[in-house]
Amino acid sequence: MLLLAIEWTGYVLTRFPFSRPWGEMLNGFLFDLAGRLLHATFTAVPGLLTALVIFLLARFVTRLVHSFFERMRTTPSQPTWLDAGAVVATRRIAKLLVWLFALAMAYPYLPGAQTEAFRGLSVLVGLMVSLGASSLVGQAASGLILTYGRVYRKGEYVRVGEHEGTVMDLGVFATRLRTGLGEELTLSNAAVLAATTRNYSRAVQGEGFVLDTTVTIGYDTPWRQVHAMLCEAARRTEGVVADPAPQVFQTALSDWYPQYRLVCQAVPAEPRSRALVLSALHAHIQDVFNEHGVQIMSPHYFEDPAAPKVVPPAKWFTPPARP
Repeated sequence: MLLLAIEWTGYVLTRFPFSRPWGEMLNGFLFDLAGRLLHATFTAVPGLLTALVIFLLARFVTRLVHSFFERMRTTPSQPTWLDAGAVVATRRIAKLLVWLFALAMAYPYLPGAQTEAFRGLSVLVGLMVSLGASSLVGQAASGLILTYGRVYRKGEYVRVGEHEGTVMDLGVFATRLRTGLGEELTLSNAAVLAATTRNYSRAVQGEGFVLDTTVTIGYDTPWRQVHAMLCEAARRTEGVVADPAPQVFQTALSDWYPQYRLVCQAVPAEPRSRALVLSALHAHIQDVFNEHGVQIMSPHYFEDPAAPKVVPPAKWFTPPARP
């Protein structure tokens, strides 16, 4: 419609002697513009074809890269130079590098790439990315460190700061954890990298995770009896494996009580199982201690007791402890 309106206006202006020069100038401008557009189009065709070939080659290379890493991911025997959990991230990085290289190679052949407007727009976009995406770059760098540093993998049970759960996804910018209470936590990779991470699945033998809990009992209870009761509670807990056997460590000798830490290994059935197994373990600890008449209490003294809180040798192996 605009083209027809310009053509009609030029025709009307040429009908009158006074406006004939304007009509001829309008028609000349239109024909000149059409000629320049056609010339620019035909001139840009070779560059567009070259850029198209470059992008087609880049697509072919990315397909080869995808097939290579997909076969590496699905093959049971993984290479030693690349961890199985880093295959997907490496594939994404390789494909991104191929496309960036293709864009850099095809840039000079794009129409208008050498104009001042195109260069100014490129500088503006680069400045916006530099100023506004610094946090995103930091998150991505943290994600790469977590991936290639093998801090944790998908499916492992970890504790990050005050949060713990099963790793559901390790992304470029964030990590998702599913807790044993039906929650899903999203933690930024920078926050994960800055915090202390405890991996309960990495040091176990085979599948599963480490299960631990702490109790404090007074000095008047034989420590051998406490060790035996904690191990008995672990053996009663469904999901706790017998090999390796549960172990008890005395982690502190405080002023009023020693601190005992029970460490055992459990096999997971689902992301929620660790919370259920830990709850069952606490319940069995209470039952075993009640069966043997031992109170789970931490005494606090305001003055010296009437009798020393010591265990005589005759009671060192109080059941269920054995010599």
